[in-house]
Amino acid sequence: MTMVEIRSAPHIKADNAVVKIMRHVVWSLLPVCAFFIWQYGLSALALLIVVTASCLAAEALFLRLGKQSGNLYDWSATITGLLLALTLPPGFPLWMGAVAGFVAVALGKAIFGGIGHNLFNPALVGRGFGQAAFPVAIATYTPSFMPGRFMEFIPSSLALPFMMPKDLTAWLNAFHVDGISGATPLARWKFEGVLTSSLDLLTSLSGHMAVGPSPLLILLCGGYLAVRGYLDWRIPAAVMGSAAALATALFAINPHHYPDPLFVLFSGGLVLGAVYMATDMVTSPVTPKGMWLYGALIGVLTVIIRYSGGLPEGVMYAILIGNAATPMIERITQPVAFGTAVKRKEKQQ
Repeated sequence: MTMVEIRSAPHIKADNAVVKIMRHVVWSLLPVCAFFIWQYGLSALALLIVVTASCLAAEALFLRLGKQSGNLYDWSATITGLLLALTLPPGFPLWMGAVAGFVAVALGKAIFGGIGHNLFNPALVGRGFGQAAFPVAIATYTPSFMPGRFMEFIPSSLALPFMMPKDLTAWLNAFHVDGISGATPLARWKFEGVLTSSLDLLTSLSGHMAVGPSPLLILLCGGYLAVRGYLDWRIPAAVMGSAAALATALFAINPHHYPDPLFVLFSGGLVLGAVYMATDMVTSPVTPKGMWLYGALIGVLTVIIRYSGGLPEGVMYAILIGNAATPMIERITQPVAFGTAVKRKEKQQ
């Protein structure tokens, strides 16, 4: 007698699992991290290791203490650490990076119940904490491709815990590194009115610029995830498209006051945020219409914050606001079940 097993939907399942998806995301981030290390040397390498190790340690601690989903080997904490480190200045003091990594997992994920339950992107929670707790250090950038970057650390990386800003300055002067700090292209535009070449920003190959990994490389690595189906292209397309549209309109109105749209797209962390952070499966909408709306909200908010806010960058705040709006976006973009609309009309009549 043939046994028939009846199960609930879905009946067709993809050969994907959390561990597999997260592992591919880590693989795609390796070239980005390698480029970051090539730009800034030992300090960048140490920052990536320390922040990631801190995230893994926090994950292990909260898995042991609490009843939360996930495990230490699902790669989620590794992704949080790598992304958080990539958003920090390369000379960020290592002890501060360790604190930010711990907070990213503790407040960004563990407090909500672990992987799959967090409301906000954990890496951006850690970045937001770092910006609030260490405003001087997080605004201190170092020019890229400095000589000797593979022979010695950026002195601020080894700054002792709880040093006051004036003490940190004295520490740097003791190492004879006057003039090593440089403003980012966004800060130079916002506070000095100086524009950086869009080609230099796209590749990040021009020396002595305080920039992060190449946006072109990030787009290529994100393209790999999109082709494999581990990233929905709608979100980064909506983020960058809406930011470009608003920047183009403002540039057309007053080109002397607003930068060109290419500068807006390739400066700061817009590409990294659009590809790797806004697309977080847990904190972004699952409906196609919701993805477009969510991405457009982030892109528009990024431009508004950059142009009108007191800080030069706005990607972090825009994505966190988008994360907070995700439940509402999903509710208003949820597809209507077949026949539901007709029943509603009949009830109204």
